[in-house]
Amino acid sequence: MTQIAFSRPVSAQRLLLGCGVVAGPSYVTVAMAQALTREGFDLARHPWSYLANGDLGWIQTAKFVLTGLATIAAAVGLRHALAPGRAARWAPILVGVFGASMIGAAIFPADPAMGFPAGTPEGPGAVTLSGTLHMAVGGVGFLCMAAACHVVASRQAREGRGGSALHSRVTGTLFLGSFAGIAAGGGAAWTNLMFVAGIVAVWAWLSLVSLDLSREAA
Repeated sequence: MTQIAFSRPVSAQRLLLGCGVVAGPSYVTVAMAQALTREGFDLARHPWSYLANGDLGWIQTAKFVLTGLATIAAAVGLRHALAPGRAARWAPILVGVFGASMIGAAIFPADPAMGFPAGTPEGPGAVTLSGTLHMAVGGVGFLCMAAACHVVASRQAREGRGGSALHSRVTGTLFLGSFAGIAAGGGAAWTNLMFVAGIVAVWAWLSLVSLDLSREAA
């Protein structure tokens, strides 16, 4: 009876952390597949958020929602896996806000612009309330995820895991810098490509942290 009572919460915790393992790779795979196949999309010019526009925009919208829910589930898993300590309080909150921001990004899609979807005039285009809210909720989520990296890094450093702490800090800084670049870059190719790199890096970080904590739970 003791063994059964112990195995149930651990299994639930590993399931929640498993959501964190798969959330990023699935999001990046689906987004990249669309970026490489949808007419008129250019990785050097168009943020992935633009994929929510057009006839196939529902794919990206659904992916925002599913990935957001998986990220929130991972945040719940982090709450238990990181206990006790400050990281157990703040990291799950910050990661959870990032997940919620993705759902917000699905509710408020980005405005069509820069010639995408096909047939859209070149240039920044008209800014709607939806586009403004998309940037706002996304910005809050990005800032929280960058902060989560540094919160986890502090815990890793206290545990003597210098390499993991360095990886977390570099990821958080890169992600924050890539967001700042795309927010101020005016559509320059290097800012868009840097933003893609930042997104891939932060999703890889969440996968690795979730996987590591899941193994500890096992």
